[in-house]
Amino acid sequence: MQSVVSKFLQQIESVVLGKPHECRLALTCLLAQGHLLIEDLPGMGKTTLAHTLADTLNLSYQRTQFTSDLLPADIVGISIFNTSTHSFELHKGPVFNQVVLADEINRASPKTQSALLEAMEEKQVSIDGRTYPLPEPFFVIATQNPLFHSGTYPLPESQLDRFMMRISLGFPDIGAEKNILLSPSSVTKAAKPQQEAADNNSLPIEHLKAMQHTIAQIHASDAIIEYIIALCHVSRGQTHNVNMTGADVAISCKPLSPRAGKALLAAAKAWAYIDNRDYLLPDDIKAVFTAVCEHRLALTEQGAGISVSEQILQSVNVLNPLKSTP
Repeated sequence: MQSVVSKFLQQIESVVLGKPHECRLALTCLLAQGHLLIEDLPGMGKTTLAHTLADTLNLSYQRTQFTSDLLPADIVGISIFNTSTHSFELHKGPVFNQVVLADEINRASPKTQSALLEAMEEKQVSIDGRTYPLPEPFFVIATQNPLFHSGTYPLPESQLDRFMMRISLGFPDIGAEKNILLSPSSVTKAAKPQQEAADNNSLPIEHLKAMQHTIAQIHASDAIIEYIIALCHVSRGQTHNVNMTGADVAISCKPLSPRAGKALLAAAKAWAYIDNRDYLLPDDIKAVFTAVCEHRLALTEQGAGISVSEQILQSVNVLNPLKSTP
């Protein structure tokens, strides 16, 4: 299994050039059974990463372009009356796929955005009073443009909290950008890992589910659990001071909920699994903390010139984590 994961990670990185850390975070999110939000400027490779991830793992995939006139029924589906059988038949929407790409999700209205809430949390949808299960595994990848772009609606906190991770690809370095300019189109390159996965058939769905089950069983010691609790507790309450490098820094942020703690634990287990370990280290928590928590913390930062999540990480003593809580 471990060699299979390494091979697929290499295939993803061969398409999404110059972003090995972001590719690994995306794969970690899928293995941890979470959902992924990718925020960046247009043309940075958000859709390419989503498409490549689905194709590489040989999962059913559907992309939906979110626009201001998109309706909830366009996502989940609708029951239509069949005059021949005199009964209603379900016409399934794109959400009935293993990987669903909600492209530019923040261009749709809040009502349409909320159509994904039940699917992301309960992995089922309700249509005309009936509940329909979604395929397994079920993985939502949403992309969004920065909020200063015109025609965007900010995602509510309840929706943001459904995403296990938020990542940003950023601009590639000079070497990677040169390779991007000289390489074939993203469509051609994305077809390569899809064909290899289909030819090799090396990761059937049952094996992916088995990996996800194994990841859930990875051991987390009491010390690791206390470290996660301490990180969550530092974020809670009003603005407070933490000591970093001998100076007090004010942190003002939204509190991390128990759901955020569970997401952090699940993501860290998947990260450790990719490293071929069946136990967690503090470094696993640190590796995924920003991606898992920054969009939940969201907010003002003062005095340090670094992100809120980095401030919180630096404020908690790994050896005595609970003593760091306010």
